Amino acid sequence: MKVYADSPARRVRQLLGDFLVVAWVLLWAWLATRVHDATMHLAVPGREIDEAAGAMAGQLRDAGGAVADVPLVGSEVGDGFEGAGAAADRLAAAGRTQVDAVEQLALWLALAVALTPVLIVLAVYLPPRIRFVRRASAGRRLLDSAADLDLFALRAMANQPLHVLDRVSADPVRAWREGDREVVRRLAALELREVGIRPR
Repeated sequence: MKVYADSPARRVRQLLGDFLVVAWVLLWAWLATRVHDATMHLAVPGREIDEAAGAMAGQLRDAGGAVADVPLVGSEVGDGFEGAGAAADRLAAAGRTQVDAVEQLALWLALAVALTPVLIVLAVYLPPRIRFVRRASAGRRLLDSAADLDLFALRAMANQPLHVLDRVSADPVRAWREGDREVVRRLAALELREVGIRPR
């Protein structure tokens, strides 16, 4: 597989582009973790409510158990403490629900912050980059002898603008048919430059 072009200038541009895309992905991943951490601060009150209400529920039940044995009023007072403990449990559950909601929000915000700009850049950058790798790899496989220059010369005549072909030869098709090696070499060089490889 051929990932980078043979020409130094194009190779530097490709390396720089790849580096910038990786840096872009890392930057947005870092920003997403910052957004996630900042959002998770909203869960602190919910955790404190959960811990405090849970502790209060336990203490109320302990107190209810202690007074339940008091003659005449013990069971009524104990029931009151049990009801207060159940209310504290509901308060603790509300705190846990708030923490769960904040965790979900933090996750989705972080994903939105990271994925939106990363996917946009990858959607623009990757298709031409993948196209280059496929074309350069196929071109490198096909270019294994001087005779293969004919294929690339033919492609150049099909793909290159007419004013570019005119600079190579006044009649490039005739020169190609007659086997003019210099014209064939110059035509092939045009197409090989587009593909990103040099003739061997």
